[in-house]
Amino acid sequence: MGRRGWRGAPPADDTEARRRVVEAAIAAVERRGPRHTTLSDVASELGVTRPTIYRHFATTEELLDAAAETALGGWTARIGALTAEITDPTELLVEAVAYLVEALPHEPLLSLLLDTERGRLVSRRMVLPDAIARSRIMLEHTAVDWPALGFRGQAMNDLVEYLLRMIQSMVIAPPDPPRSPESLRGYLRRWIGPVLAAAQDPMGARSLS
Repeated sequence: MGRRGWRGAPPADDTEARRRVVEAAIAAVERRGPRHTTLSDVASELGVTRPTIYRHFATTEELLDAAAETALGGWTARIGALTAEITDPTELLVEAVAYLVEALPHEPLLSLLLDTERGRLVSRRMVLPDAIARSRIMLEHTAVDWPALGFRGQAMNDLVEYLLRMIQSMVIAPPDPPRSPESLRGYLRRWIGPVLAAAQDPMGARSLS
């Protein structure tokens, strides 16, 4: 990889180059908004030419897709820290879902994306297999014994997908008027609690395994 451009600090390899392009795209979106962010803007952020960006991303849409995925991936660590001390499975899921429903509209990149037709991009990303797998890993590293509750294999994937789709719908189409924090958590308990209870029932556990 050439040493020209990149403001005098070229990346070591293509993996680092892609990461830096995505980071520059996020910075550009936060300043200009997704409607006004172009590959030229990202190239200017990095001190490179447009062809350099094209080596890694063919279109602005593809680059914003990667930027959204990076933003989505950042939630896992935050949710893990938030729920580290919670041992009750229902409360853990209620707090995790409530946090995302409350926080996502205020995420700089995602809130901008959700204000445009690119909201479909974020919505689709939220329930793709890689998002499900990432969220499952986060849940499996909490203090809750999910297999003991009847959630293992595909059943665990189904639980995660159910939760992500709940988050997706509440972020894309929020209630009007909005729920208070207490009302939101009460609403989530009402619908998440029975799902966990069904898995612990002998007949329910067999159907989920």
